[in-house]
Amino acid sequence: MKVISGIATHRKTLALGVAATLMAVSWASPALAAIPQEGFADLVEQVEPSVVTIEVSKKASVQPTQFGGDPRTNEFFQRFFGAPGQGPAEAQPVRGAGSGFIIDADGFVVTNYHVVEGAEEVTVHLVDGREYEATIVGQDDKTDLAVLKIDAPDLDIAQFGDSDDTRVGDWVVAIGNPFGLGGTATAGIVSARGRDLRSGPYDDYLQIDAPVNRGNSGGPVFNTDGEVVGVNTAIISPNGGSVGIGFAIPSNQVDEIVAELKQDGVVERGWLGVSLQDLDEELASSLGLEASAGALVTEVTGDSPAAKGGIEIGDVIVEFDGSAVENGKYLARRVGAADPGDKVAIRVHRGDDLVTLKVRLGSPSNAVAANTAEQAIESLGMSLVPLDDELRAELGVDEDLSGVVITRVEPGSAAAEVGVRRGDILVSVDRQTVRSAKDLGDVLAGAKADGRESVAALVKRGAGQRYAVLPVA
Repeated sequence: MKVISGIATHRKTLALGVAATLMAVSWASPALAAIPQEGFADLVEQVEPSVVTIEVSKKASVQPTQFGGDPRTNEFFQRFFGAPGQGPAEAQPVRGAGSGFIIDADGFVVTNYHVVEGAEEVTVHLVDGREYEATIVGQDDKTDLAVLKIDAPDLDIAQFGDSDDTRVGDWVVAIGNPFGLGGTATAGIVSARGRDLRSGPYDDYLQIDAPVNRGNSGGPVFNTDGEVVGVNTAIISPNGGSVGIGFAIPSNQVDEIVAELKQDGVVERGWLGVSLQDLDEELASSLGLEASAGALVTEVTGDSPAAKGGIEIGDVIVEFDGSAVENGKYLARRVGAADPGDKVAIRVHRGDDLVTLKVRLGSPSNAVAANTAEQAIESLGMSLVPLDDELRAELGVDEDLSGVVITRVEPGSAAAEVGVRRGDILVSVDRQTVRSAKDLGDVLAGAKADGRESVAALVKRGAGQRYAVLPVA
């Protein structure tokens, strides 16, 4: 289970068993008349055989060790990287377990990407005690989904429901493998829709209050009709256990991604080649707009579909392929759902004019070739996010500080070798302020063009600052 206060994959060994935890409710209030008075036993009995436990053996990985420092920084680490205040240590073999569910008689199984990421062996355990070696058919890290396949007869199948029909307040039942216990059912309600956890460009989670824990990852969330309306993927927790806030990938998104993974093993997405900023009322007014809906273009990648189609910095994209654009996140999901090569109409506000442009989308693989800045950062082995107001508050830094926050450092990478860590803030590089990953990439690319081998980076860590020497690939 990914944990927000940390995104982490459980590493519990498998212990088969069956338990059902049902929510206790009061029947005194008329508002609760819609609650099934017979409980959820019939529902669980109906759908539980389609739910599986997934046991994996993974390659040696770097296990975390305790990290000292400002507790606010440790809380930031938990949110992005796993258990409280942890950093890299020695590599150890990993065994883990998660959940999943069978979607057809051919033996296809849906789970989370992070459950099987890096797995050398995958074993699927059925509720009736049977177990089968599984092959990984396809994986998609952007949506945290994976499809497995087992060769088994007489399988019980879970059916997808329409997550767009799921309302806040609807009852749901989650079944999975928390803490290796297997076959555990918990009940609650959908407490919010459309949650963005900032874990990727396609975040659109259902928030549920049914208790889920480490090991529930990849398990289904059923509605009261016995249909899958979501796949458990993350929780918010200060201690690694359930506090009643979980997140599930909506079934409509799962169904779409799974279909591509079954067919091709990967998901092909459209690529536009822009960086976006959401509008607020003040910014919209300053641009002469009556409403704050839309996505403001702040960067256009050279030789990208956007550049070729005539999109400019300062344009406000208000419509994509006939659908109104609410914000940058919505546009990113729409572009990603399209296919490379699709020709789409994009309407933009440009000054006082409303302009319609025809753009042929590219593939994300083209983005790497087109963006030397991304290549430069990738060569260092780290990932970055802009330092926004929310992160400033979490890290306890001044409002006027600019920079980018390191969210990942690959073990053994160039970044790791020079001593930068997750949670460090890159304030400037080569005496140039960096406010985005592109800024850093441009500085590195420029230094490489000048024939230089390294640049000096000012790094803020906790209350102090120091310089680190970043190599230029």
